[in-house]
Amino acid sequence: MSGDGRYGTRAPSGREQQVIELVAQGLKNREVADAIGTTEHVVKNYLRTIYDKLGLWNRVELALWYEARKNEQTLHAGCA
Repeated sequence: MSGDGRYGTRAPSGREQQVIELVAQGLKNREVADAIGTTEHVVKNYLRTIYDKLGLWNRVELALWYEARKNEQTLHAGCA
C-alpha cells in the first residue's frame, strides 16, 4: 500500500507516532490526552496534522494505516 500513492509521504513525528498508536488501540481523544499528559484540544490538533501528513480522513483509516505499517515491519523483521 505504501507505494501506491494513496497515502501522504510525510512521516509523523515521534509524538504524532505516539498519538497514532494510542488511537489505533481504540482510545478516545480524552484518554489519549491523559496518556501523553496534554489536553484533548492538543490531541485534536495532532490528529488534524497527522491526517494531513498521511492523506487520511478519520480514525478508522488511521488505525488501518497503523496496522498495515505494523504488519509490514513484522514481515520485514522476519526476513532479516
